Amino acid sequence: MRNTRNIFVVAAFAAVLGACTWVKLDEPGKAVHVAYDGRVDGCRALGEIGVSVKDRVGPYERNTLKVKDELETLARNEAASMQADTIAAKGEPHDGEQRFGAYACGRRAAAAPVQRQPQAQPVNKDGVETY
Repeated sequence: MRNTRNIFVVAAFAAVLGACTWVKLDEPGKAVHVAYDGRVDGCRALGEIGVSVKDRVGPYERNTLKVKDELETLARNEAASMQADTIAAKGEPHDGEQRFGAYACGRRAAAAPVQRQPQAQPVNKDGVETY
């Protein structure tokens, strides 16, 4: 009876750990675009980023999608520190590791909102000015 309870507790603990996201996207990393199709034509290569996370917790394998998401998040955070605005995967993840290319594509300037002053319109026949 006690052995069954211990197995249940260990299994529940592993399930909770497997669902955890351990990597958070920082503020500069949010500005980094991911070129999922790998197309970085017209971009300047800034270097390569290698990232890794735990893909196993003890004997349990973590969710593949969560591992990929965390690898991408780490790469975006690192790319921001390299002044890159785009990353592209160099291949699929393997054993919790993946490599990304870091690129400057000019997306940061394009992503910044442009503040424009409203242009005054001529006064209409009712004496109302519109902007």
